[in-house]
Amino acid sequence: MAFLEVKSLCVAFGPLDALKDVSVSVEAGQIIAVLGANGSGKTTLLRSISGLNAPRSGSVVFDGIDLSTVAPHDLIKRGVSHVPEGRRVFPTLTVEENLRLGVFGVRGGQAGRAFPRSRDMCFELFPILKERRRQFAGTLSGGEQQMLAIARGLVSKPRLLLLDEPSLGLAPIVVKDIFRAIRQIHADEGVSILLVEQNAKQALSLSSHAYILELGKVAVEGKSEDLAKDERVREAYLGGKALQERQAEKK
Repeated sequence: MAFLEVKSLCVAFGPLDALKDVSVSVEAGQIIAVLGANGSGKTTLLRSISGLNAPRSGSVVFDGIDLSTVAPHDLIKRGVSHVPEGRRVFPTLTVEENLRLGVFGVRGGQAGRAFPRSRDMCFELFPILKERRRQFAGTLSGGEQQMLAIARGLVSKPRLLLLDEPSLGLAPIVVKDIFRAIRQIHADEGVSILLVEQNAKQALSLSSHAYILELGKVAVEGKSEDLAKDERVREAYLGGKALQERQAEKK
C-alpha cells in the first residue's frame, strides 16, 4: 500500500457530486500533482483527506491508518499538514505567533519541543519572514502571506504536506520563489507532497506523477513528464499547438 492511498472516494454536497470514484496514491518521498479547472474537485479532494469534508463512500489511508478514524485536529500528530487555499493566516497575530500555531496541539511532543529549530528552518527558507517576525500577518503582502502559510504548515515537521493552490493570485516572480521553496522543502526534508495547482507547467515540472480532475473524476493520470508532452494536456492546460493554431486563426 502507498504512503497515502485514496480509494474510490465519493463526496457529495446535497444533490451535487463533487468527487466521483476518485483514487489517488502518494508514495513516501514523492511530489504528486493534482490539476484541473475551477470546480473540478481539487480542493474537495484535499479537504476530504484532511477530514474537513465527509465522504459518502471510499477510503483515505495514510501510513496504514484509516484517516476516517482520526479527528481533523489530530492529523498533525500523525504527520499530516494541510496548507489551505487562500492562505488563511491569522491577520491580527504576528508572523511568529502564526508559526507557533503550526505546532498547536503537539507542543508536548517532539514537534513542539523542536519549534525553535523548525521555525529557524522556515526563516532560512523564507528570509523575509524573519525580517517580519514581529509584524502582524494581515499587513504582509499576498506573497508573504503565502510564504507564512507554507511555513506554518512546515513547523510541525510533517511527513505529508497537502498544498492547495500555493501560487493562486501571486505575481510571476513570487510564484517562482514559492515553487523554488517547495522544491527545496522536498529536497532537504524529504516531505511527501500532494500539490493541488492550476499552474500546470510549474506543477508538472515539480512532480513525478499527476492526476487531472474533470467534473469530480480523474480524467487523466500518468507520469508528469509524459503528461507535459501529451497534446490533449498541452491544449487544455499548457497552450498546446492546436490551441495556438486556433488563436492565430482568430487574429
